[in-house]
Amino acid sequence: MKAEETVTIDLRGKSAFSDYLVVTTGRSNRHVSSIAENVTKGLKEAGQKKLHVEGMANADWVLVDTGEVILHVFRPEVREFYNIERLWTQNTQDDARANLKAV
Repeated sequence: MKAEETVTIDLRGKSAFSDYLVVTTGRSNRHVSSIAENVTKGLKEAGQKKLHVEGMANADWVLVDTGEVILHVFRPEVREFYNIERLWTQNTQDDARANLKAV
C-alpha cells in the first residue's frame, strides 16, 4: 500500500497495554483508510480475532489495535502535530541515559 515513514517501537517491558507500536503515514485520507483496511483484512485472514479499529470515518488518524501491536496510520500533518513516536522514543533515550549514569 506504499505507506511512508514506517517506524516500529518496541514497548516490551515499557507498557502493559501492548508489545509494539507501529506508526506510519498515508498521503491522503483515502490512502490512510486504504492502508488501515488492507492491514485489517490481512490480520483477519491470518486469524487475528482480537481487533479494534478507530478513526476510519475521518481517516486523518486510524488506529488498529490487536492487543500485542497497535498500528497508527496518519496523514502527514496529523502525524507531525501529535508526534506520538517521539513520546515513546524519548522515554527510551531517558532510560538509556539513566542506565549510563548508574554505571
